[in-house]
Amino acid sequence: MKAMILAAGRGERMRPLTDHTPKPLLVAGGKPLIQWHIERLVRAGVTELVINHAWLGERIEEALGDGSRFGASIAYSPEGQALETAGGIATALPLLGDAPFLVLNGDVLADFPVERLIEAAARLDGDAAQAHLALTPKAGYPTGRDLTLRADGRVAACGDGDTPYTFCGLAAYHPAFFREVKPGAASPLLPWLLAAMEQGRVRGEVQQGVWLDVGTPERLAEADRIASGWTA
Repeated sequence: MKAMILAAGRGERMRPLTDHTPKPLLVAGGKPLIQWHIERLVRAGVTELVINHAWLGERIEEALGDGSRFGASIAYSPEGQALETAGGIATALPLLGDAPFLVLNGDVLADFPVERLIEAAARLDGDAAQAHLALTPKAGYPTGRDLTLRADGRVAACGDGDTPYTFCGLAAYHPAFFREVKPGAASPLLPWLLAAMEQGRVRGEVQQGVWLDVGTPERLAEADRIASGWTA
């Protein structure tokens, strides 16, 4: 199984830190954020990785190389200008192949077990089940559209009376999910997710452990405190 780590964002809210360093290379607990993902994936047996990049992408390639020092093989999907999440994944599909794959946001800190995403990916059939999302209880800061989890395991847009959750940026997808997304063109993920949710094709589960959207200098400091207590 392959995995893609999203690393193309500019990180405007992290400036000036991101003026010269891509956000996924910012350090927490003595390691770049993206390295925590790489090491967790490799320990779970996922060693074929794809990383997209745009802003200061050459720095990412210089820092990570071919992945061999992590026990991985890394292929890069350069974008020039960031294509947003759906556009970036659709553009990288030739590198990801025809089987379900994992996708992780490069700028989050999380201890969600990769093994659970692998198991979920194996259940995606490209028809009734096209995506599986890790959700977390709603954070105390803005995180985008609220989602909810139905009793049957399907994810839906959060409505009145629903328990709100936040998408962790950790997911498994079948390539069919991106069938209609135009490669090489900017396209956000949320509209495609909402459309698939309406068709009942998105599953999910709740992550109760550590999850942090490292989107501000303050949350980077928090990530550093958390990851400093991790041994690997």
